[in-house]
Amino acid sequence: MTQDWQPSASFESLRLRARLNHAIRAFFAGRNVLEVETPVLSRAGNTDPNIASFSLEFSGRTEDAPRTRWLRTSPEYPLKRLLAAGLGDCYELGRVFRDGEAGGRHNPEFTMLEWYRIGWDHRQLIGETAELVNTALALVGRAAQLTRVSYHELYRQRLGIDPETASEEQLRTALGDVVIDPEGLTRDDWLDLLMTHRLQPAFPADQLLALYDYPASQCALARIRVGQPPVAERFELYLGPLELANGYHELADAAEQGARFNQDLRRRTERGVALPPRDEHLLAALDSGLPACAGVALGVDRLMMAMLGAGRIADVLAFDFSRA
Repeated sequence: MTQDWQPSASFESLRLRARLNHAIRAFFAGRNVLEVETPVLSRAGNTDPNIASFSLEFSGRTEDAPRTRWLRTSPEYPLKRLLAAGLGDCYELGRVFRDGEAGGRHNPEFTMLEWYRIGWDHRQLIGETAELVNTALALVGRAAQLTRVSYHELYRQRLGIDPETASEEQLRTALGDVVIDPEGLTRDDWLDLLMTHRLQPAFPADQLLALYDYPASQCALARIRVGQPPVAERFELYLGPLELANGYHELADAAEQGARFNQDLRRRTERGVALPPRDEHLLAALDSGLPACAGVALGVDRLMMAMLGAGRIADVLAFDFSRA
């Protein structure tokens, strides 16, 4: 008889998750950051061409609203609507969903922690994110030293290339013996491949590395700081080789955000993939006035993996995708 009804995680892991959830809530309660809940289903989807969303059809009355609804890939848009409405610092701890992501480090549904700080920039938020991770590590008797380095400096130090000026041929050469089909790849794709194949695997296991100020072409929903070169005011936080968090000094310009959504949809059209509706509610909120703020999303399951030294995300989920 099949044993797939059994949990994929140990009871020890499940108990640790409960302690972690309690520690997260205590961490933010001590800083007067409000916990909120926002919709899991939305009439808008994520336009990011590198993220696939689940959708479903609602069978009840919609009062002329769309029947197609999208499962959230993060709570970012409704949280920003709350900020624009004047709520203040807030966070959400809950499930998010991404299609096509299942494997050793990915599950189609997973737990994300996302929070926003009014009046902060991305560099200030790095410190608080590292404090939270160390609060979590303390539950298993560990700690990690924070190191900060800019994106450009990391590539110069470790690979001897300037990510802003290097040619695509130089980027491909820097991959060494890693063989990748170049069809359809952009400069940013090659930079990402260098990160995942050459840089991340060498990050020390007990080091928290905050990588900040990305190329402007990788701005996502972050502000771009004018300079030579211009940079996207965002950061990613790694514990050893595991990427844990992605944060932004948040873009507050509705017109610019709308243009980025449209650019995403053009790329999706080129790739022949689904075209989720733009989030017009978010654009209206930005137009009304989003306070200057920074926000970050942290993968709780990835953090659990790091805490336990687990090699598979299944080891920290009560029931992973194969057993759901």
